Amino acid sequence: MTPNASGQVSVATPFLEVVNVHKRFGGVHALRGVNVSISRGQVYHLLGENGCGKSTLIKIISGAQPPDEGSIRLEGQAHPSLTPIASLAAGIETVYQDLSLIPNLTVAENVALSEQLVSGNGRLGRRLDRTLLRSTAQRALKSVNLPDTDTFLNTVVGELPLAVRQLVAISRAIATRAKLVIMDEPTTSLTRREVDNLVRVVSDLQRDNVAVLFVTHKLDECFRIGGEVIVFRDGQCVAQGPIQNYSKADLGHLMTGRSIDASRYRRGTANSAVMLEVTGLTHPKHFRDVSLRVAAGEVLGITGLMDSGRNELALALAGVLPAAAGSVRMEGVPALLKQPADAIAHGIGYVPEDRLGEGLFLDKPILANMVALVLDKMRGAFGLLDRDKSRVTAVALVTQLQIATPNVDLPVQSLSGGNQQRVLIARWLTIAPKLLLLHGPTVGVDVGSKDTIYKVIQGLAEKGMALIIISDDLPELLQNCDRILVMRNGRLEAEFQASATSEEALYDAMMAGSVNGPAKGSVKSPEKTAA
Repeated sequence: MTPNASGQVSVATPFLEVVNVHKRFGGVHALRGVNVSISRGQVYHLLGENGCGKSTLIKIISGAQPPDEGSIRLEGQAHPSLTPIASLAAGIETVYQDLSLIPNLTVAENVALSEQLVSGNGRLGRRLDRTLLRSTAQRALKSVNLPDTDTFLNTVVGELPLAVRQLVAISRAIATRAKLVIMDEPTTSLTRREVDNLVRVVSDLQRDNVAVLFVTHKLDECFRIGGEVIVFRDGQCVAQGPIQNYSKADLGHLMTGRSIDASRYRRGTANSAVMLEVTGLTHPKHFRDVSLRVAAGEVLGITGLMDSGRNELALALAGVLPAAAGSVRMEGVPALLKQPADAIAHGIGYVPEDRLGEGLFLDKPILANMVALVLDKMRGAFGLLDRDKSRVTAVALVTQLQIATPNVDLPVQSLSGGNQQRVLIARWLTIAPKLLLLHGPTVGVDVGSKDTIYKVIQGLAEKGMALIIISDDLPELLQNCDRILVMRNGRLEAEFQASATSEEALYDAMMAGSVNGPAKGSVKSPEKTAA
């Protein structure tokens, strides 16, 4: 609210209003009379289960799709629909969940190209302004604490790790001095240190009178950032207001229509038998002298910053990134893990972090995705795939993992993110693994699907399977694990009993010795306390 010329207080016009918007896809009514208001200089968190209409709303605001009914008001002026260029020209920048970066272009080109596209009404001039491109990219990269050197500017984006690509996409969104920045799952691949950096970026945007709209499933981050929540369920906006007016339980109930238990899921106890024993495992570029044990029926968590070596350790145990030294034993038997087939042969399954890029065959049926690892077992006469046998396997897994689909012949891309993740887990269950590595098991998954996946994890542990969760989602580890190991600078540096520690203690151990400050208190050597 601002005083007008007569001294009376008037309400400022919102930057963007979504007015009674409907959107249908065939028989699916994705948005049902949605009304949303967004003002400059404010932060909003768009919450809801996968499939509730969040992504559809974002596409309508960014001009990727037109509404069937209703309108979009920009600074008080109604528009029946927007085009992508009109949306950009109005000051709306979007970071999509798939990042929408062009992998064969450089960092500078990805970050700063939109500026020249907008000025050219969607067309580039005969010659790209390289000087403007460089200065715009440098300014944007600095704002998210990424390097602004020529080497980094000229790096091809496809060569960067996923977490760095995430930050590049965010820097692109703020490169053109937007009025509204929309971020679809912006922290899915970021560790807490990178999230801290993003919180600072959001604060800077607010100070510059920019509105920020997060699409997220991470309630802890929402409460930390503050602002307003916009809650969707079944294509409708069921609540909008200051986040401090709601508890996590309130938001969970609004999103799902049911109560979500936020307490520890882990109730069982590990078997005394050692399933996996790793001794002195070393990769010269990523980690060194890693030793750990995991018992049958145990859920072990491994966390650390992005460059800690935790991701590479997971890849080594999966046979994707072979170690140069050290040993691995499964149930006392040496396991030489030189390729993924070796890991599978020893009963090790690996659910990757990036289910879209590294896990699923998106255009293939759910059934085909599930049985991809056991095609030999699904052969019938003349070596052909036995469809009936495959269907029985797939339908049983759909039931076991509570995958919401009417038909296993539908393409897996038709499912929500949470259901896609369960399909990927189901694929690895077909090999009956003794050890399951879960890398970021609930990245981009809504609160309801998280609850289901966590219960699946605990059910597998209760049946004697050993599980390792590699994650930077500290609440996830605390809720699901027996023990949590912290990696730092390529080494295992600390171990915690999950039931007797806190998120802050874990974070302090992750940050010990970094430029951001030392750890508070002491930590134990993993070799001394391993199961």
